[in-house]
Amino acid sequence: MKKRVHIFVSGRVQGVFFRAHTKEKALELDIKGWVRNLPDGRVEGVFEGEEERLNELIRWLKEGGPPLASIENLEILNEDYKGEFSDFEIKY
Repeated sequence: MKKRVHIFVSGRVQGVFFRAHTKEKALELDIKGWVRNLPDGRVEGVFEGEEERLNELIRWLKEGGPPLASIENLEILNEDYKGEFSDFEIKY
């Protein structure tokens, strides 16, 4: 079953290659969408894919995500699947 999640991550998540590692993990899991830094220091991402693969990405984030990151809070919003992405990108 395909799902879509909108995630906000706070902590030490900017300046530690968080977006690059997240893109690498998403591509490994065949997840589509995007990730970007927010002005308030958080990282935001929208992810679409098979439910189990999204769950694996969320598990990876809950376990700390990228090596240099320190995640303090993970806000996960379930949204309706739209199938609007053909790849995964880092937004600037």
